[in-house]
Amino acid sequence: MLKAPIVMVNFKLYPQASGKNAVKLAKIMEKVSRETGAEVAAVVNALDYHAVKDSVNIPVLLQHVDAVDFGAHTGRINIELAKEHGVEAILINHSERQLKVSDIEFLVSKAHTLGIETVVCTNNPSVSAAIATFNPTYIAMEPPELIGGDVSVSKAKPEAITETIQAVKKVSDVPVLVGAGVKNGDDVRRAIELGAKGVLVASGITKAKDPEAALRNLVSGLM
Repeated sequence: MLKAPIVMVNFKLYPQASGKNAVKLAKIMEKVSRETGAEVAAVVNALDYHAVKDSVNIPVLLQHVDAVDFGAHTGRINIELAKEHGVEAILINHSERQLKVSDIEFLVSKAHTLGIETVVCTNNPSVSAAIATFNPTYIAMEPPELIGGDVSVSKAKPEAITETIQAVKKVSDVPVLVGAGVKNGDDVRRAIELGAKGVLVASGITKAKDPEAALRNLVSGLM
């Protein structure tokens, strides 16, 4: 389902990308994908998941699941329940929802069994290499100090991209996405030139004055 090269947009819990606005933004993404041929995917919260997935024909990921089995876990969502509700791909270990390494392994292992794709977030080459041993569908490396900033990882820390890819290749063939500060097609193009298979973005699209124009600019870097 998640084909590279790809632009994944994390809707987070921004008002511009939640509730009815989540569906609106996802439809914009679908339009851009259809008209450009670019692969794009929406990463949404659990309450918006079905409304978004039922409204568009692009990949939709769940932002998070908990590393728990069924039982006395108030407020938690486990991966089996996600599967029952039709979830096909999940974002794991985002910097705003970090997990223990053992929990990441638990979730990726269960995802393999259930046929769910996984995108695991990491923050540096060594962590990326460790996570690659679990064979998620993708690794998404984001230097935490650049997240939400105005300078992209491909410009501020290109060595973080190449070092991550090299570290991962030593243990697995898991493709690497990158994120943090990615705002335009030049940022994406440079990331691809450095060996990344796509980008994970958020505010550059969700908080843009014109999300469609911003996304068209971004995906131009995939071409």
